[in-house]
Amino acid sequence: MNSDQMLVRSAISNKIFQLREVNVMLDFDLAELYQVETKRINEQVKRNTNRFPNDFMFQLTEDEHENLKSQNATSSWGGRRKPPYAFTEHGVLMLSSVLKSDRAVAVNIQIMRVYIELRKKLRSEESLNSRMDQIEETVSNQNNRILTIVDYLHQKDKEEIPRRKVGYKE
Repeated sequence: MNSDQMLVRSAISNKIFQLREVNVMLDFDLAELYQVETKRINEQVKRNTNRFPNDFMFQLTEDEHENLKSQNATSSWGGRRKPPYAFTEHGVLMLSSVLKSDRAVAVNIQIMRVYIELRKKLRSEESLNSRMDQIEETVSNQNNRILTIVDYLHQKDKEEIPRRKVGYKE
């Protein structure tokens, strides 16, 4: 992978957000990547509504929009009357079928590769979390065993056992 591709993937990764427990990209970020106006994307979506069910695309609520703006400390989003549309991975993929430019196809390929990398990282993270849970459980069990042994030794120490005298008998 050359440095240009790495820059493009990095730029794409920075435009993926998690909303409503799914990874999404916003219409204006996609427009920037496709080098078209946001309204052109939204026009194509409106012309092809049957291709964009709610699990492929949804409009942000005012609260989500405000929250996203405050998280990104961006004020250049002004001028919109409505909150942006969010496209899930499948929605982004569907966009390539309605935006027929070579640029849209090339960008979509890069976006899909970024989504694949994100899934791999997530699987790896889940695997590590599972392993950490197993290690924590093992350590906890060992700790409990050690405490039981220490308690037993303390109990033995407290018990007075009559001792035989050591030495010569007279």
